Amino acid sequence: MSGVMGMEGRKPVKEVFGTLADGTEVHRWSLENGGTRLKVLSYGGVVQSLEIPDRDGRYANVSLGYGDIESYVSGSAFFGATIGRYGNRIAGGRFTLDGVTHELAVNEGANTLHGGAAGFDTQLWDVEEFTSGSDVGLRLHRTSADGEMGFPGTLVVRVTYTLTEHGDWRIDYAATSDRATVVNLTNHSYFNLAGEASGSVHEHELTLVASRFTPTDDRLIPTGELADVAGTPFDFREAKAIGRDIGADHSQLVVAGGFDHNFVLDKGITAHPEHFATLRDPGSGRTMRIATTEPGVQFYSGNFLDGGPAGTSGLPYRRGAGLCLETQHFPDSPNRPAFPSTVLRPGETYRSTTVHSFGH
Repeated sequence: MSGVMGMEGRKPVKEVFGTLADGTEVHRWSLENGGTRLKVLSYGGVVQSLEIPDRDGRYANVSLGYGDIESYVSGSAFFGATIGRYGNRIAGGRFTLDGVTHELAVNEGANTLHGGAAGFDTQLWDVEEFTSGSDVGLRLHRTSADGEMGFPGTLVVRVTYTLTEHGDWRIDYAATSDRATVVNLTNHSYFNLAGEASGSVHEHELTLVASRFTPTDDRLIPTGELADVAGTPFDFREAKAIGRDIGADHSQLVVAGGFDHNFVLDKGITAHPEHFATLRDPGSGRTMRIATTEPGVQFYSGNFLDGGPAGTSGLPYRRGAGLCLETQHFPDSPNRPAFPSTVLRPGETYRSTTVHSFGH
């Protein structure tokens, strides 16, 4: 981070955030390093708050979220949550693997979205804090039982959140299974670099190193085509305001009410995180650069935010109040053999890394 405030990493601070209906306590950890402040919940592995300074050193929470556990339980926007077993949509709530068809729990019409109604975003995670050299972080663990939401295999998952001495927020995912299964993990943070509840992100400028995207049908399921972005509203290869083309008369924008599409990253799958996105708020000067090992990113412009429950500042989030850049394999990959595979077999380890870097 440029213009760092000189803060050193501090041991994460744990506190009780709230209590679930069955009396189980939900904890929150506060981390700080390199000028970045992060708050994480044991419920859903949720990033509840992400604070970074603007060009004048003034801090704001740039991640949409809620101020109480009841809103996370009742809300449907996946604010800040760890998503699994399968981020994004699986058509018809089913897929066939090794000749066996698996029926999944559906929660968006006939589709399975983000792992089903009781996906990883609704589960309590075991959380272990750590310091490593100049880094501070949290290791989140959970075991997803064979058959959970219809997915095969007992899946052992670890998600590591790290704040580096430079203020980078790094997410490392790892998973193993005792049966062949499909896995696609991501984080569902909504960003507004002007500060949460500050209004629309349509003035934010976005750059995506992606020459293609995956068009969808009217159920938001990919058609299988990898379409060229050139000459379309989906061309973010040079920085442009998100709102510039969001209202264009384009069938894909009409179907999704804006942007809610997987972009095919030019870099493909990589062994180490490579830069693919830059987001900038001209007003505050805050900038976020994202690198990933993943081949795709779901860019969602907050089209379905409807104002409730109220956010962390007590104000409602309306349409366009935040945007998501969910690093991932492509939607419905289990039913699309031409897409990069999301199959995980016994003896293999699923790994994925995404790094958010901040500046002004």
